[in-house]
Amino acid sequence: MVCLGNICRSPLAEGILQQKAERAGLGWHVDSAGTNGYHTGEPPHHLSIKVAKENGIDISKQRSRKFTAADFDNYDIIYAMAADVLADIKQISRHQFDATKVDLFLNELYPGQDREVPDPWYGPEPGYHEVFAIIDEACSSIVKKYSNQTINE
Repeated sequence: MVCLGNICRSPLAEGILQQKAERAGLGWHVDSAGTNGYHTGEPPHHLSIKVAKENGIDISKQRSRKFTAADFDNYDIIYAMAADVLADIKQISRHQFDATKVDLFLNELYPGQDREVPDPWYGPEPGYHEVFAIIDEACSSIVKKYSNQTINE
């Protein structure tokens, strides 16, 4: 799960997908990163933490890290939250970029539409609730697609 700063969208996606995968009995390791590195070592945004907690997910121990080309060696699938993030992933990874391993996150819900997860960073709390709902729905789709199991919502 990759966004720009790894403090708003991708930490939510990491927490939500990890919880859904665990509930489905999958042994997945979910991680997140940011392409700009501005927040490396910082916890998620306080509103991401708050909204996740209100939905039964604790992301407070996550720490931002910068996306690296080695992530293509370490992960089976890499989801970008937006087109600019995908462009950054290509630039960072250069010759290690593997188009078969990366896609826009919302293509799991809306195949081929290249929709973006809105960045709530600039807005008030309701935007974080909206983003949580969008990510939650996409994560359910991902677990169903790759596990062929029912998710315990």
